[in-house]
Amino acid sequence: MINQQKQTIDSQSKTPTFDPIRYKDGQQAQWNQVAAGWRQWWPLFEQGAQPLSQHLVTLANLQSGQRVLDVATGVGEPALTAVATVGEKGRIIAIDQSAQMLAIAKERAGTLGYQADFLEMDAESLDLPPSSFDAILSRWGLMFLPNLDEALGEMRQLLRVGGRLATAVWDVPSKVPMLSLPMRIVREFLQLPPPPAGIPTPFNLADIATFEQRLAQAGFKEIQSECLTLTWEFASAEEFVQMTRDLAAPVTALLANHPVERQVAVWDAIGEAVEQYRAANGRIVVPSEVICVVAIR
Repeated sequence: MINQQKQTIDSQSKTPTFDPIRYKDGQQAQWNQVAAGWRQWWPLFEQGAQPLSQHLVTLANLQSGQRVLDVATGVGEPALTAVATVGEKGRIIAIDQSAQMLAIAKERAGTLGYQADFLEMDAESLDLPPSSFDAILSRWGLMFLPNLDEALGEMRQLLRVGGRLATAVWDVPSKVPMLSLPMRIVREFLQLPPPPAGIPTPFNLADIATFEQRLAQAGFKEIQSECLTLTWEFASAEEFVQMTRDLAAPVTALLANHPVERQVAVWDAIGEAVEQYRAANGRIVVPSEVICVVAIR
């Protein structure tokens, strides 16, 4: 989620400075705004993402009766996938900063008949008892935390000794066309500069070695990582564009202050660019790579 950041200006240097509080406020607003799109599109999106949710459950070595925390759950993943493993004797607590996204997660849980607790909570201020979880899961959430090192330390304290953190982050942009293709087209078309230093982006943790080092500095051990390729399929380029328009807060934020005509031209350019992924069966097939990491307290 690249936010169209509000920045503060240092009165002496006149240099834009990153304000993590305003950043998180902006993130919360953006995800609330696109929640309606997620309510419509989550079945298609989860067709591609479900293998990752299941893999995180496997990496966490979840067992029946365990307590699990899902950080930045969005529409309820991988929390709802984990419910089937921990069962009725277990407990799932899933947190997110967006009340609107959590509402969708609750609806999904109700439809499935699953029991889980969904709480509106900042991932950097985890108001939960220490040593109370057997595992912590996070799918595409940690990249966006401006104070990641402190958050990792808090998460470690929430785990019992031997508990596992299983998380997934996006790989480098060239391996993630689901996100990077629309963002690249927008930036090229509008001649936008790269994001200012210090602003979290979807690819913030793509450097595996650095991410592992930060986990180690937070006190985690037995850190292991691996790459997993996911695939999303669309009936047409138009379907890819429409889903991106409805779901991708980073892209829509970049376009928000531009005239409608210019926005239409950008979306048309994105539709043309994604044609390179048209398969022999006529569908648009977009592979993208994620990095899965597991660490133990």
